[in-house]
Amino acid sequence: MAVIKFIIDNILTQAAITIALIAALGLILQRKSFGSVLSGTFKTLLGFEVLSAGSSIIVASLTYFGKIFSHGFHLTGIVPSIEAINGQAMNQLGLGNEIALTFLGIFIVNIIIARFSPWKYIFLTGQALLWMATMTTIGGHAAGLTGFPLIALGSVIGGIFAVAMPAIAQPIVRKITGNDAIALGHFCTVGYMVESGAAWLFGERGEKKHSLEDVKLPKSLEFMQDTYLSVMVVMVPLYLITAAFAGPKYGSIGAGGMNYMMFAFLQAIQFVVGVYVLLAGVRLLLGEIVPAFRGIAMKLVPNSKPALDCPVLFPYSPNSVIIGFITTTIGTVIGMFFLPVFGLAVILPGMLTNFFAGGTAGIFGNAVGGRRGAIIGGVIHGLFITLLPALLVGVLTHMGFTNASATDSDTIVACLMYAWIISPILKAV
Repeated sequence: MAVIKFIIDNILTQAAITIALIAALGLILQRKSFGSVLSGTFKTLLGFEVLSAGSSIIVASLTYFGKIFSHGFHLTGIVPSIEAINGQAMNQLGLGNEIALTFLGIFIVNIIIARFSPWKYIFLTGQALLWMATMTTIGGHAAGLTGFPLIALGSVIGGIFAVAMPAIAQPIVRKITGNDAIALGHFCTVGYMVESGAAWLFGERGEKKHSLEDVKLPKSLEFMQDTYLSVMVVMVPLYLITAAFAGPKYGSIGAGGMNYMMFAFLQAIQFVVGVYVLLAGVRLLLGEIVPAFRGIAMKLVPNSKPALDCPVLFPYSPNSVIIGFITTTIGTVIGMFFLPVFGLAVILPGMLTNFFAGGTAGIFGNAVGGRRGAIIGGVIHGLFITLLPALLVGVLTHMGFTNASATDSDTIVACLMYAWIISPILKAV
C-alpha cells in the first residue's frame, strides 16, 4: 500500500513525469537508441513543464482578475472549486486512500477498455483523472459504499469516462487539427458538446461558414492577425475597465504600492505572456509525444491515441479561444442572475474555467458553426456550465459540504449520476 501510495502521490499525479515516462516507454518499444530515448523523454518533460508554466502565469493573472471582478461588480455567491472539494474529501472525510486508489484504478480501466474496445484513447491529463477520482469517490461514499466496492465502481465509471469523452469529441477534434494524431483529454467535454450542438443549431453550415480564424482586417488593423497582439488588445481594456470599477482599494490587491490601474495593465500583459509560454510548450510537447506514442500504439494498445489537455488545441484556432472566453463569461454572468429565479444557488463566474473550458468550447463552436456558432454557442456554454454547478450544490450539501460546487462538467455529471441513479438503486437493493 505504501509503495502504491508513493507512486500515485509522487509520480502519477505529476502529469509531466507521467507523460515523460509514457514517451520513454513508447521510444523504448520502438527500439530507439539510448540517446534518442533520453532526448525524447526530456523534451517531452520540458514541453509539458513549459506548458504548465504558461498555465500558471495565466492562472495567477486570472485569479487577480476574478477578485477585482467580484468586488468591482459587487457579486456574492459560490465560486466552484473542485480543488476545495478534493481537500475536504481527503482531510475531513478521510477518503485520501480511496481517492488515490480510484485514481490508479481509472487509469488501469482506461487501458483495458482501450486495448479491447474500438475506443483507442489513453487519457493523459493527470489532474483531470484526479478530479474524476475525487467526484466518483465522494459520490460512492454518499451512496453508502466503502472499501473495495467504492474503489471498484469509481474506477469503472471513471475509466469509461476517460475513453468515452475523447471518443465523443474526436470527430470535431479531427476537424480542428486536420488529422487523427491526438485526442482531447479534458473532463469538460459534455460542455464542449453542448456548445457544438448549439453551434450546429444556430450557426452557419456548409461552404457558407465563416471561420473566426479567417477574419479579414483593414490594413491599419493587420497587426491584430498576430495572436499575441490580438489577445492583448482584448485583455488590456477588460482588465483596466474592471479595475476601474473595483477602485483603488480592491484594484491594488497584490500591487505592493504600485498604482492600481498600472498594476491591472501589467496583469493583462502577464496574461498575454502566459499565453505565449503556454503555446510554446504545446508546440514542444506535440513535437515529441506524438512520435513517441507510436511505440505504445504498436505494442500495448494498437492504434491508440494520446488524449491530452485542452491547451493542445489552442494553436489551431487562437481567435476562437478569445471569443470563447468572452462569450462563455457573458453566459456565466447571465446564468448568475437568471438561475436563482428558479431557486438555484448563485454561481459566480470562474475566470479560470471560462478561459480554459470556454476557450476550448469556442474552438469547437467555430469548427461546427463558424463565427455565429461560436458566439451563440459560447453564451449557451456559459449558461450550461453555470447550471451544472448550481444543480450540484444541493447534492454536495446533502453529502456534508458547505457552499461548495465543482467546475469540470464531466466530473459533475459523474457525481450527479451517483446521486440521482446509482444511490437510489443501491438503496432499493
